[in-house]
Amino acid sequence: MTSLSKVEISYIRSSLLSDPPLRADGRTPVDFRPIVVETGVAPLANGSARVSIGQPRAGRGHEAQGAGGGTEVVAAVKLEVDGVGEDEEGGKVVCSVSCSPAAYPHLTSPALDDLQSDLTSLLESVLSHPSLFPKNLVIVPGKKAWALRLDTIVFADAGNVVDCLMIACRAALVDTRVPSTRSVEYRAPGRQSVTLNEVSDDVMDVDQGKNGSSSMLETRNPSSAVDFELADYWDEGKVLESRDAWPVCVTLNMLPTIHFLDATSQEETAVPLRLHVMFAFPGGKPTLHGMKMAGAGTSDMTQIGVLLKHAEKYARNMWTGLEAKLAEEEARRSVKAREKFYGRRRR
Repeated sequence: MTSLSKVEISYIRSSLLSDPPLRADGRTPVDFRPIVVETGVAPLANGSARVSIGQPRAGRGHEAQGAGGGTEVVAAVKLEVDGVGEDEEGGKVVCSVSCSPAAYPHLTSPALDDLQSDLTSLLESVLSHPSLFPKNLVIVPGKKAWALRLDTIVFADAGNVVDCLMIACRAALVDTRVPSTRSVEYRAPGRQSVTLNEVSDDVMDVDQGKNGSSSMLETRNPSSAVDFELADYWDEGKVLESRDAWPVCVTLNMLPTIHFLDATSQEETAVPLRLHVMFAFPGGKPTLHGMKMAGAGTSDMTQIGVLLKHAEKYARNMWTGLEAKLAEEEARRSVKAREKFYGRRRR
């Protein structure tokens, strides 16, 4: 958040409360700055995305001040094998947020840590809820599952960082591919001892299966899988199930008589209250996943009820635009992955 004098805060508020409302960049109250979404930016991750809101500058210091700069966030998903108990379904989502010190040059180290903790708690309260766990994170039921670690980095904050974080997280999760696996069972077929040249049967055993010698590692028709192996296939795995459940966030910046979207860092400093609302639209049906109020201002339930109706409309517009962009990115990634796979096989 940018440090402003009382005169600057008063000027920004009076401009927003004028008729019509005036903003420094000429936008209307419900207009967003340009949003750029790019997936597959981290080659070693299972899924990744970079999202920027506004036009970023070359210098990180200018971005942090928000003077014509933009907000930039990178999110990456890494899947790690995790052991689970017999009574556990398996699969979990762990979120973390790191903030570049260059994005917040005015914050001390303890204050930056507090900000990272607050943003991490906000993400985990929504994305780490058990109701959103993809079912295909389970590898071997009751034994092994994928632990999904969602790491995000805020490289620049020129306002509206929470919306940018949620867009980046959803884009990275949609971009994620769960490696294809085959269940493995360790089976001991019937063993037949054969004595050769007076060598006792406890020294040399030859395993005989239905078709002669058989390996101790059986991968077909497993009856009680205890392990797994990765399958080599061009599409790099399967998408996460229930992708429509991952929400987006819309932040409503509140003044006594109006609200507006996509606040810059100066506007965030000038408004006393913000409402973060998380919506998803699985099957076109709106689902509220959470909301949080931030700031020193106050509100009542009647006003919040009205704001939620507005937030649903804004979130649906964001959802529609993001889905179209992610479908385009997914088609591009599929072609690139296929070409990469077959190129490697030809070598």
